[in-house]
Amino acid sequence: MTESFLLYLKLGWEHIVSADAIDHQLFLLALVVPFSFRDRRNLFILITSFTIGHCITLALSAQKLISFSSYWIELLIPVTILVTALFQGIRSIRNLPQQEINSLYGMAGFFGLIHGLGFANTLKSLLGREESLLVPLSGFNLGIEAGQIAVLCLLLIPGTAIRYFLPAFARYWMIGVSLLAIAGSTHMIWERI
Repeated sequence: MTESFLLYLKLGWEHIVSADAIDHQLFLLALVVPFSFRDRRNLFILITSFTIGHCITLALSAQKLISFSSYWIELLIPVTILVTALFQGIRSIRNLPQQEINSLYGMAGFFGLIHGLGFANTLKSLLGREESLLVPLSGFNLGIEAGQIAVLCLLLIPGTAIRYFLPAFARYWMIGVSLLAIAGSTHMIWERI
């Protein structure tokens, strides 16, 4: 049981931190660009909302209660990045305060549902030999959460430094990162059409 848990924990970790996880990393970048380390409570809730959405669709898919075309899911994943980047970019351009955090939590959770479906088929094939879903899904989702926290810490370093040392450029940083995420997600959408 411990061996199985550790295997799925590692899979969840790699699902976020590997070079193949650019879509998750770009989504996190677009999601957290207006935040700094001072916002750690809100950030933890934000990425946990995403993980909960991810967990729900993985569990439902593993139980064979839902199924979606992988083509559409793979297309929708960069769309979630694009929408998030546009949302954050517009807020940065208009210099709007970080007031609507609850809507951001909901958006992260909803988009987590879509991202979870992106890994569902792979996870179903791995779960074929498992008797219980509790251990694999717990390990996998804890790995995702740990990976997101690690990536999040790396992503926050430049933004926090800019806010601290060059606060006049913080808005331009947020706009620039949003534009980068828009360009990256648009490229992914184009490749997947």
